[in-house]
Amino acid sequence: MSRARYEHKLTTAEQAVGTIAPGQRIFIGSGASEPASLVTAMSEAPHLEGNEIVHLLTLGPAPYVAPGMERKFRHKAFFIGPNVRAAVNEGRADFTPIFLSEIPRLLESRRVNIDVALVQVSPPDAHGYVSLGVSVDIVRAAVDSADRILAEVNPRMPRTHGDSYLHVDRITQLVEVNAELYERAPEPLDDVDRAIGTHVASLIPDGATLQTGIGRIPDAVLAALDDRHDLGVHTEMFSDGVMRLTDAGVISGRRKTLLPGKLVTSFVMGSRALYDWVHENPAVEMRPSSFTNDPFRIAQNNDMIAINSALAVDLTGQVAADTLMGRFFSGIGGQVDFIRGAARARGGKPIIALPSTAKDGAVSRIQAAFEEGAGVVTSRGDVHYVVTEHGVADLWGKSIRERAEALIAIAHPDFRAELRAQAAARRYVPMPPG
Repeated sequence: MSRARYEHKLTTAEQAVGTIAPGQRIFIGSGASEPASLVTAMSEAPHLEGNEIVHLLTLGPAPYVAPGMERKFRHKAFFIGPNVRAAVNEGRADFTPIFLSEIPRLLESRRVNIDVALVQVSPPDAHGYVSLGVSVDIVRAAVDSADRILAEVNPRMPRTHGDSYLHVDRITQLVEVNAELYERAPEPLDDVDRAIGTHVASLIPDGATLQTGIGRIPDAVLAALDDRHDLGVHTEMFSDGVMRLTDAGVISGRRKTLLPGKLVTSFVMGSRALYDWVHENPAVEMRPSSFTNDPFRIAQNNDMIAINSALAVDLTGQVAADTLMGRFFSGIGGQVDFIRGAARARGGKPIIALPSTAKDGAVSRIQAAFEEGAGVVTSRGDVHYVVTEHGVADLWGKSIRERAEALIAIAHPDFRAELRAQAAARRYVPMPPG
């Protein structure tokens, strides 16, 4: 590709967003790839009004949902991150509940038509191809279906392999930046996290393929796997723990039955060291969410271990994961995709892991019934294993009585008597004598 063709597309962030018309739908790139200069310029553009913004989780700021911006922008979240949570719960922004595996089809079918996609990419190679870098997820579908693409070109964006490449000719305008990607620092692990990690690790055999997510529990599980051999990865995202286990030789992917040897993911979120590690790393296979989260593809991995977290589990096995105290907290994400995929895999194990209490021990996360407004993300029919720091409850094929007994056994000891009384009142378990 000639330098002249590239330079012809160069402009400033302000000039680029100046081409967005009022009333258009705007997509913002995901995770650590949020194009900050374009987002800032868009939010400050005086001519925009009645525009809709859609995106998945983003790590950067969200000035478009600040109080008073309602006339200019209406935000629609496919997943609620901390930067938009208050706006959603105050009614200034919207939430769309949907399986992560289905969002690409929603965009590609134009049921949610993208007029303009704001993304961040690597510099082009000699053939004119940029890389979507650390976020392919639903960004792939957005750039494939958008009418126009405005892209930041950042030399700090790693070039990743897989389905991450986009030719410069497809991009409408380019804005050169040189800025660090957003990072997500791991949170310190406590004794509860480590106990949960140890219990989950007990369910993971050598040669298993892992799906892990974001947060302390996935980090704790990975930290407990140093003695395993030939683990693989097929996940919607991974962070620094996967890098560490790969460098240590624990993760090799040799025994994977789908794309052996490849760390399959749709986005990467973690430290700068992780972003440097995935750069031009042929073992990392970036695929869109329609691939990574497709339950039928997930099920092609023998010994598929899906590890997902929850906010609460009731005594029948229902999982609340996107609401907290009756208010929207996050989203469906990929939990159901991976729970169902792992359940159908040969030797697969779908796992829900959570601390037994919340609010410094004042509230049990194992509950007789959810509060009003709580949403069930994963049904009781989908749940197999539930893990807390107090052990493992295997619910698959179990009756309501057996489920209640197993879940009470892994609840915090301070709440077990109360839970048993509530279970008896609901006739889940026998009434106590007398």
